[in-house]
Amino acid sequence: MSCDIGLYGLAVMGQNFALNMASHGFKVCVGNRSPAKVDLTVQRAKDEGDLPIVGTKSPEEFVAQLSKPRKIIILVMAGKPVDQTIDTLSQYLE
Repeated sequence: MSCDIGLYGLAVMGQNFALNMASHGFKVCVGNRSPAKVDLTVQRAKDEGDLPIVGTKSPEEFVAQLSKPRKIIILVMAGKPVDQTIDTLSQYLE
C-alpha cells in the first residue's frame, strides 16, 4: 500500500494530526519508537470510521510505505530527538 504522507511521532498531537489528515482523505502511514503508540493510533482510526491509516513497526517499513516523492512529518520532542529521528529515517531514504 502506498501512503500519501507519513507522520512519525505519535504523542497526543501526532495521533490527532494523523487522524485529521486521514479524515480528509489522505492515506497516512504512522510510525513511532514505541509500537504500542502505533497500535493505539491504528485502533483509533478504525474506531473513528475506518480511516486510512497504516501502522508500521520499524523505520524501514515506515519509509517503504510512502509513495514518491516521500513526504514525512516529524512530531517528536525538540532538540536531540529530532536529530536522532532524522538520522534513523534518512538511512532508508535516497
